Amino acid sequence: MWLSTHLGPKRMMMQSLLFFVLLNHHSVQRPLAADSNGISSDDGHQGNTGLIQCGEYTNQLLPNGRCKIIATLPQLDQQRCPDMFRCTDEVSYWLHENEERKQQILELRELIAELQEELRNHRHRIKVLELQHEEKASRNSSVEQRVQDLEQQSLEVITVQHRQATLLHDIQAQVHNFSLLVEWVRHNPSCLVPAQMRQQQEMHRPDVRHAKNCPIDCASIYYNGVRRSGVYSIMPSVEGLPIEVLCEMDVEGGGWTVIQRRQDGTVNFNRTWNEYKDGFGDLNGEFWMGNENIHKITNQGDYSLRIDLEDWNNKHKHAFYQLFSIEDETNYYRLHVEGFSGTVEDSFAWYHNKRSFSTPDSGNICAAISQGGWWYHQCFFSNLNGVYYKGGRYSLKNRKILGPDGMVWYTWKDTDYYSLRKVTMMIRPRTFRPHLSP
Repeated sequence: MWLSTHLGPKRMMMQSLLFFVLLNHHSVQRPLAADSNGISSDDGHQGNTGLIQCGEYTNQLLPNGRCKIIATLPQLDQQRCPDMFRCTDEVSYWLHENEERKQQILELRELIAELQEELRNHRHRIKVLELQHEEKASRNSSVEQRVQDLEQQSLEVITVQHRQATLLHDIQAQVHNFSLLVEWVRHNPSCLVPAQMRQQQEMHRPDVRHAKNCPIDCASIYYNGVRRSGVYSIMPSVEGLPIEVLCEMDVEGGGWTVIQRRQDGTVNFNRTWNEYKDGFGDLNGEFWMGNENIHKITNQGDYSLRIDLEDWNNKHKHAFYQLFSIEDETNYYRLHVEGFSGTVEDSFAWYHNKRSFSTPDSGNICAAISQGGWWYHQCFFSNLNGVYYKGGRYSLKNRKILGPDGMVWYTWKDTDYYSLRKVTMMIRPRTFRPHLSP
């Protein structure tokens, strides 16, 4: 069997192969011969080259530019085909595979195109969502801004209302003070005496200062002929306003201006700085005169202090101090007290002298623990503005407090946990002499 194949030299193994197969069933049993050029002949003559073995092939370039390949086919099934035929199978296989790959590439291109279209749609939807979000954020921002503006306007309105209320309160206070002053002048025409004339009168009669004139304390009222205890009006400052005070005219000759009184626990003494400054309570019951008023009175001259004490067994004792005064608010109403005597041991001057006044809201831990206003000093040996405990004795355990906070005079029972029943603090000029003629 003869095989003749003509291939273009530039398309060999790249394009379809053209095979010319010549089959001769009668010549299979005899050997094939080739001419001197290695080309087989079909006329029965043999060339000089001898037999061509199975699996061998030759090639020749023809005048027309084609390549002529001559090869023998294997005669036995066990013999392998020449390499050329195996290559043709591989080429056919790879051509088939190439067609499949082309189809897969086309499918991939279509899929990529679909994905790109879907991606564009997603981007468009994302852009729409972003625009919607920006629009909502802008609306929310506008709403928040309007809310903030309304809150600011509300704060401004509240501030204005507070200022108006403060001004109204001040105006009412001024009107009230003016009314008091008018009433005071009406009942005390002698207070119209010029201040210079008063000073001249005081220089000549210092022991009866302001007698028959404007009273500056309860001693002045006493010198004016009033000998009955009660509530009276005084004017401790030339440029100030009249104030109402409780005058004690029975104890040790009278003339006492009461600055504090505790007797039944009806008034809470756990107050703020401003309340202790202005005063609080009822002159007919329990009260604190006010640090500002105490300062004004005690800085008119030398004043003495008397403290009357009573326990729950009706025992009475007192402490007396020859000199007593407090400084102004700038100096936190600092205490000055000395010259002790009396029927009870001192628990005030020796420990509290030269101390500033404190209240629970002033940042002083002792005032916060003791729940009152006082001249505290780590923390106290006397606390006459403390909590009113009925029955006297109290304990830290039962009250669940940080420390003692009762109405204490330590040396009364040598303890911080006994609260007194009654206390009265009162002042009068050191030079006071009772029963003087008006």
